[in-house]
Amino acid sequence: MTTAPLSVDFRDWVAFRAETHRDHLAIECGDERLNYADLDARVGRTAGALRALGVAEDEPLPVLAGNGVPIAVFAHAIPRAGALFMPLNARLSAGEIAYQLQDARVRFLIATPEYLDAARAAAEGAPGVQVLDATDARWEAGAYLAGPASVDPDTGHSVIYTSGTTGRPKGAVLTHGNFAWSAVASAANLGVQPDDRWLACMPLFHVGGLSILLRAAIYGTTAVIHDRFDEVRVNRALREERVTLLSVVAVMLQRMYEVDPLPYPRTLRAVLLGGGPAPRPLLEASRSRGVPVLQTYGLTETASQVATLAEADALRKLGSAGLPLPSATVRIEIDGRIAEPGEIGEIVVAGPTVCAGYLHRPDATAAAIRDGRLHTGDLGYVDTEGYLYIADRRDDLIVSGGENVYPAEVESALLEHPGVAECAVVGVPDERWGHRVVAVIVASAPEVTAEALEAHLRGRVAGYKVPRAFEFSVEPLPRTASGKLQRHLVRQALVERA
Repeated sequence: MTTAPLSVDFRDWVAFRAETHRDHLAIECGDERLNYADLDARVGRTAGALRALGVAEDEPLPVLAGNGVPIAVFAHAIPRAGALFMPLNARLSAGEIAYQLQDARVRFLIATPEYLDAARAAAEGAPGVQVLDATDARWEAGAYLAGPASVDPDTGHSVIYTSGTTGRPKGAVLTHGNFAWSAVASAANLGVQPDDRWLACMPLFHVGGLSILLRAAIYGTTAVIHDRFDEVRVNRALREERVTLLSVVAVMLQRMYEVDPLPYPRTLRAVLLGGGPAPRPLLEASRSRGVPVLQTYGLTETASQVATLAEADALRKLGSAGLPLPSATVRIEIDGRIAEPGEIGEIVVAGPTVCAGYLHRPDATAAAIRDGRLHTGDLGYVDTEGYLYIADRRDDLIVSGGENVYPAEVESALLEHPGVAECAVVGVPDERWGHRVVAVIVASAPEVTAEALEAHLRGRVAGYKVPRAFEFSVEPLPRTASGKLQRHLVRQALVERA
């Protein structure tokens, strides 16, 4: 016997929690504290002001702001008004922002005071866009708009532009259902405690940071927002402010350890580590300090996490992104067939967290999402136990002398050396080999040499994967706002210097 699946509608998350957790702290940001009743009032008035402004259903409404209460309020108010919340990367140039404004076909741009000049500069490159101050009195003067009694899970919530590591970025449309199922999967993985306080020190304009904010409302817990990452301040929050969950990337965790050798309290339940595999020394340091580190792999197009590596498996499955979460079905495809364990192919993801597509880009949507499966463009493999390993972005693959070299594999081996703090492996044009493998190293010890690193790699990776040159940098390597290494910028710098 077969039965048709039932459709489940959602409540407005903030409105629901204002009923069930009225006095519970929703957001803590510096000296500002909003319980769910306060947050619902702010969100309702802002949503009412947006309606009065004439914001249309499913209209992208961009917000240019750093971490703080204003972006948090708009993240809830814009969807309540029926529009799409469109957080902009505050680190982009005016030209890059202007491209996104034009691509999304927006009419308004909301900016906090510190970004008003940048917003106006971007609007000059996107004629017709009206810039609005996020602190304008109109947002508090709006007629309260109550949260809808039901929200279709397929209703759009946000449009978030991909990092654009290759080509022009695209706006992934994420639905209420995408975020809700991502929260359900995270809860199944980490559990939810009534007194959970999840620290967001990564940008809220990135899906990883935004997910923390939305999950808090879905769960009825507290989001603690820092305006930026500061290792001393984060350490203090973990020790003195009862933060239970933290999301960072490896370089952030390294900085936290470097400035403070003290252990962390048991109230810290988990540290989610994104941005790529963590080096063994960092994992060993975490274990010695009793810090439960869970490495993750996710994408904007999947509303954050796809797979997570349990803390118990961190060293046993070194380099792995872990097992798929309950919200995701992951398989590896090679030319249309499902790969065998250990075979490298494209990572394909299916499940209720896969985005609805790309805004105004039916061609890109059709190319990436086929039969409900997201073709990520990432290369990887699964082992015989089903653990996922990320090889690389397809565009970062190096073909040298007819052999495939996956930079992430070589970088993982380099990061096992205690003298390597950061590294990037790229291919630069070579007349004889097609591409030559080059490693750029940020050393943590002055005595590290190219000879020592080459010797370290011998026996760990095949000879053709060993970089032909090692470059040393005193500057941190370029990364996206989410902490992902931008190899294309490293490669570009090397080519320009050649």
